[in-house]
Amino acid sequence: MRPVMRGVSPQTTDFKSYDDAKHHLVSRLGSFCSYCERHIKTNLAVEHIQPKGLAAYAHLTGTWENFLLGCVNCNSTKGDKDILLADVFLPDRDNTSAAFDYLPDGKIAISNALSPVSQTKAENLLSAVGLDKPIVTYLDENGKQVALDRVAQRMEVWGIASEARNDVAAAPGNHTVRKLVVKLALAHGFFSIWMEVFAGDSDMRKRLIRAFPGTEASRCFDMATTALVRPGPNPDTLPHGGKI
Repeated sequence: MRPVMRGVSPQTTDFKSYDDAKHHLVSRLGSFCSYCERHIKTNLAVEHIQPKGLAAYAHLTGTWENFLLGCVNCNSTKGDKDILLADVFLPDRDNTSAAFDYLPDGKIAISNALSPVSQTKAENLLSAVGLDKPIVTYLDENGKQVALDRVAQRMEVWGIASEARNDVAAAPGNHTVRKLVVKLALAHGFFSIWMEVFAGDSDMRKRLIRAFPGTEASRCFDMATTALVRPGPNPDTLPHGGKI
């Protein structure tokens, strides 16, 4: 899951309407769901980390530090679930890239390198937004699978990224091809899939980290090697940050 830095609030007070923060969030984080990483052109919502629907967090309804961006699937699944910051990894304060492995079959696996306590925190995040759900298969009238659910869409983008890797390998010194691949990645989203597919190409990984807004600023990647920085530096100094 792509770690991000939101940065300080663009205003000195809370937002009267949380929707007023959306364009600032998109500018800093890109038009991507903060959880499933899909590129969402429309209907991307301001997502409250600690849900505004629970009385305990009602005072955070307009608070910048409580905002991320969410697609309708992740947002609706998360709903009013109580999010205890100490018990879950979050992309705005932890190095979530170190928590999960993205696989060709569309599954998101919890990293084997995590301690049992950290594995529970990772599981809590996947469960909260439904990223642990199995694939739902949709077929058209010709029996062709249509990628409507998040698992199938990850599989689809893995295939696209793999073809792009082959194009880069065929012309390794062609910077135009590499720039086009970055544009393709931004158009489809799923940052973590592109990073995994290009695991052996540090130049492409650097380009991806720099292209996806808010990612390099998170300081979760060593930009000399693109290796993960652990624990996450938590540059916004958010509560319960740097857990991984």
